[in-house]
Amino acid sequence: MSEQKKILITRRVPEAVTKRALESYRATINGDDNAYGNDELLARCAGMDGLLCTITNQINRDLIMALPGSVRVIATFSVGFEHIDLDAANERGIMVTNTPGVLTAATADIAMLLMLGAARRAAEGANLIAEGWTGWTPTQLMGIEITGKRLGIVGMGDIGRAVALRARAFGMEIHYHNRQPLAADLEIGAVYHESLESLLPVSDFLSLHCPLNDQTRHLLNAGRITLLPDRPVVINTARGPVVDDGALIAALKSGRVAAAGLDVFEGEPNIAPGYLDCPTAFLLPHLGSATLETRNAMGFKALDNLDAFFAGKEPPDRVI
Repeated sequence: MSEQKKILITRRVPEAVTKRALESYRATINGDDNAYGNDELLARCAGMDGLLCTITNQINRDLIMALPGSVRVIATFSVGFEHIDLDAANERGIMVTNTPGVLTAATADIAMLLMLGAARRAAEGANLIAEGWTGWTPTQLMGIEITGKRLGIVGMGDIGRAVALRARAFGMEIHYHNRQPLAADLEIGAVYHESLESLLPVSDFLSLHCPLNDQTRHLLNAGRITLLPDRPVVINTARGPVVDDGALIAALKSGRVAAAGLDVFEGEPNIAPGYLDCPTAFLLPHLGSATLETRNAMGFKALDNLDAFFAGKEPPDRVI
């Protein structure tokens, strides 16, 4: 039955995911891989039974209310779903699913890459090579050693715990803030802080792993930066808007924050210009889940959810 359904896949997806989608559905895939504007997206949804979208598609109320009645399910190729107006989808009776549980290792690896890259001034080193390195000197690009430092983790879900596991191997002391303390077997000696105001002063390194919502938007702002120890390192692999860009850029340029490693940005791909001329900002283009294994797993999860929906079963990753 499901192979007869028509779905629109809004961006290019890995080859194995494309192959399965074409075998199982009458799938239309955005081969050009340019993000559709909402007018074009709406036009392409004509006659579709389902939509497989990504975080680059802003599935807002106006779009959802204008979708043809044939579209009954939206499967997002992501863990986050803040790009979809869930209230509007619920009003229209459109199910929404996501792809949790398969990004943990890849995103934790990127967090450690950002931590090491920012602390050890990797971007400045690469630029020095490109511009013409003249040789080693005893004081050249001295960075911050992470061994023995205190790592503050905001959000101790799967990814936060995976980062903690990796950081322990570097001899870091783990502190965390979460809505609730973890059980001892998950905490593994990490120190729980009931509030951010308690966590921040002990965070030589601060790594953000919280969801984006009204409470976490600009969670790291100018006031909270002042609570951090002298010259900390800030890491963000969560969501761009969790950080107040203006406040962090000012702190980097003043030296109040020693370095930042960022994989996500508010308004991406339009990055706040202040980061681009800040040598202590180590920046990556949203690579958190960018391994072949993980992106395949995300695509397969999205298709699993569609398969279940069209078979009249409960999708494993239903959001609403």
